Amino acid sequence: MAEAAPNTIQVDIVSAEGEIFSGPAKMVFAPASQGEIGIAPRHAPLLSMLKAGEVRVQTPDGEEQFFFVGGGAIEVQPRHVTVLADTALRAKDIDEAAALAAKQRAEEALRDKTDQITQAEALAELARAAAQLKVLERLRKLRR
Repeated sequence: MAEAAPNTIQVDIVSAEGEIFSGPAKMVFAPASQGEIGIAPRHAPLLSMLKAGEVRVQTPDGEEQFFFVGGGAIEVQPRHVTVLADTALRAKDIDEAAALAAKQRAEEALRDKTDQITQAEALAELARAAAQLKVLERLRKLRR
């Protein structure tokens, strides 16, 4: 792991599939369980669960990179942020058709008034699909 410059923080985003991103950042935004958090260099130590959503990394050159995480945990140290995601994708790798299909399946399962466990699973799937679509929408707006 490289040592981050004084005005940056080292960021590692990993999932069971492997490392998605590793590098320095000026700022990181993540969907913590209690709401979005912003992390700058020299941030106080923090450990939080993540909900499905977007992780944004502002690189030292001013570029923003977008990632989808399906939940997990984040550990923040003054010079290092580690995102341990259940699932993670670069925003550009999200399959919009698959996300829309998953959203539709989840909505149908909720309409069918199935048992509570199935409803909980459908709600979780709906949240993941909606978060993926939101990340794609933001990426499209930035490209315009």
